[in-house]
Amino acid sequence: MAESTVPGDLPNPGSFTEAFLVYEVDVAEEQVRYYGEPMDETDSVIRRLAPLFRRRGYRVDIRYETGEHVLVATERSTGIDGIPWLNLVLLAATVLTTLFAGSQWYGIDALADPLALVGAWPFALSVLGVLAVHELGHYVLSRYHEVEATLPYFIPMPNVLGTLGAVIRMKDTIPSRRALFDIGVAGPLAGLVATVVVTAVGVTLPPVAVPESTLVAQIELGYPLLVRGVAALLGEPLQYGAGRMVNPVVIGGWIGAFVTFLNLLPVGQLDGAHVTRSLIGDRIRVVQRLVPVGLFALAAYLLVAEGGQGAQLWAFWGLLSLLFLRAGTATPIDETPVDLGRRALGLVTLLLGVLCFAPMPIAFVG
Repeated sequence: MAESTVPGDLPNPGSFTEAFLVYEVDVAEEQVRYYGEPMDETDSVIRRLAPLFRRRGYRVDIRYETGEHVLVATERSTGIDGIPWLNLVLLAATVLTTLFAGSQWYGIDALADPLALVGAWPFALSVLGVLAVHELGHYVLSRYHEVEATLPYFIPMPNVLGTLGAVIRMKDTIPSRRALFDIGVAGPLAGLVATVVVTAVGVTLPPVAVPESTLVAQIELGYPLLVRGVAALLGEPLQYGAGRMVNPVVIGGWIGAFVTFLNLLPVGQLDGAHVTRSLIGDRIRVVQRLVPVGLFALAAYLLVAEGGQGAQLWAFWGLLSLLFLRAGTATPIDETPVDLGRRALGLVTLLLGVLCFAPMPIAFVG
């Protein structure tokens, strides 16, 4: 029987035949592959076996390869193995693209003087700062709950913002609803703190001149209640006369709020889905179906009532939410409900997400 070939720190195939019937085992350097037949649906088998393997330092997955089901047990590691070159390269690229984007907001002619890009560092720092704090919130709580997660991957984009955001990837099963909640809520809450700080700093900095010939002169930002509230508390304006606009650091706060709202949508693998799944369990299946409906309805309203400003953005996110819906949500191993304190914090976080909403976050007025 294949049992004798299994390393001593792994369970023998005979101990889980009710979930996965093994007929061959292949031992590699960091993986053990059990070939056999699942006795139930894939998700159910993984949920039954994950605790057994997790206690021994492995995570499991089931794949279908060349006509065979394979239960793959991979050694878990919550540390960083070697130098994360891809993360560093993407970070460097995003620094460059955010500097270039910032040069447009500051009116710097980067094509005439590439070194002048450095002058846009406050914009780049504010944008990268809110994104990094958000993702590191997830990463720190992933490490706390011993869930394998990557460092943040920044996404460079040569647009007026310089980036499409940042993500981390969890490569592990989630041990409990409590862990799912903590990991999911940590990013938005950390990002909100960074957003408030960056906004507060930005509104107190002097406005900048905007040449009419530039692209940013044709852009009008819709500020959410969170950004408006910070500015009002500090007695600072968000609108100036013709040819002037808020300091570009404020754009970092605007990005932080916009990213927080999108991430708190309760659908797919977004943070809002993790928090909501932790609070209400499988009933999230009903809730997340309402997300694309709401986004398409908002797009339709803007198309009819506001001349289409912002409609394309929400229609695009409506389509994305349909894809997220197909991808499914994270399923924790332990379904024990979270405590009252986490329930209250979850509701507060979702309400704070509403403060980050603006019906027309960005519009071209030129």
